[in-house]
Amino acid sequence: MELFLAITVGGLFAAGFYCLMLHSIVRIALGLVLLGSATNLLIFTINGLQRGFAPLVPEGQEALSPPFADPVPQAFILTAIVINFGLLALLLVLVHRAAQETGTDDTRALRTELKDSQR
Repeated sequence: MELFLAITVGGLFAAGFYCLMLHSIVRIALGLVLLGSATNLLIFTINGLQRGFAPLVPEGQEALSPPFADPVPQAFILTAIVINFGLLALLLVLVHRAAQETGTDDTRALRTELKDSQR
């Protein structure tokens, strides 16, 4: 299962970096989403897969007995999902505003518009 997740993480990173190299701002936003998802899956994979061992202390005991799933990476992943969603929302608002002003989402055309407006 870890091999499948490693291949999936590699594919997501490759697709994310490919989308970042394209000239459309919407595809750049998609690339950032893919990179965020790949990072979350990488953290999840590094933690190791523990099935059926929740990090809960049983009644009458004061500590967990191994093996159990580490809750810290899960908390990091949940926090990263919220941050990625906020970043995507801000980016999409900026893309929408830039497309309204310039009529395009091509980064080459946006650079040309910026040079023309500075003259």
